[in-house]
Amino acid sequence: MLKLSWGWTASLALLAGCATGVTSSSQAVRLDRAAEARAAAFESYTRSAGGVPANFERAADVARALDVAAAYEPKALEGGMIAYAGAAALQDASFVAGVRKAARAQPGLARRLAANPQAAMDLPGARSAAGRASAALARQAAPIDRAGAAATKASYTIQRQAWSQAASPDPRGRLARVKSAASHAPGSDPARLYAAVAKGGGGLRGSPSPVVARGVAVAALSVLGEGGRARSLLAEPRSGQCLRLAKLNLHQCLASAGPAYEDVYCLGRHGLSETAQCVESAARGPVRRAG
Repeated sequence: MLKLSWGWTASLALLAGCATGVTSSSQAVRLDRAAEARAAAFESYTRSAGGVPANFERAADVARALDVAAAYEPKALEGGMIAYAGAAALQDASFVAGVRKAARAQPGLARRLAANPQAAMDLPGARSAAGRASAALARQAAPIDRAGAAATKASYTIQRQAWSQAASPDPRGRLARVKSAASHAPGSDPARLYAAVAKGGGGLRGSPSPVVARGVAVAALSVLGEGGRARSLLAEPRSGQCLRLAKLNLHQCLASAGPAYEDVYCLGRHGLSETAQCVESAARGPVRRAG
């Protein structure tokens, strides 16, 4: 086996970082603990929801899938999207360097960013960082959307199976369990978070979404060592409303559902696809779909 000296190993690591646009200077910057926890929770939920299978064979399969899809609180996921965008923006070395340079020329930069997060888009390298953030969010949305489409399709294909025609023996209990699923959200893993956002992304098209712009501001404040100021930026009304409506639609759909195949439709259409649309909109701006 070929053994490399420490110098060669370090050089190869540096070259690998440059190839992906991530260098040691950007890797050294992390979100503050509160924002990091929310970003990691977002990564964990979206990974779990994107992995919901559509091969339903019994009512228990449907119940488990509903528990996974509903395991988020809209306000927490709203903040998690912004923090996740911030973690992705931090992977852009040119942006990290640009923020540090801007800070030397602009006293009070952190205060201005906290008051007006959109101003972060004027920083050197901001558009590149925003492109990474947008791509990172879109990557998390896509598997959930596919899982939702598969579940919605399955709600029609399983209708001939006897088990799917039976109504829940305890519809109120089923709805209460789904409503409480948010308190059993999957655990977060910072290592998985930074591995996910390190995958890179394309350029930004047009203006950034409000979530992405706030994410870039969160990243800039992290570079400046002012992560505490970023906590006030972890909310965005339009995205929050989208997630709350998706959750409400899921609950209303389940409240009126009868046989199990209708639960599967609620899962696919509202629990997964609508949630994915909210994340996709946060990544790229409003999403308009037919039907």
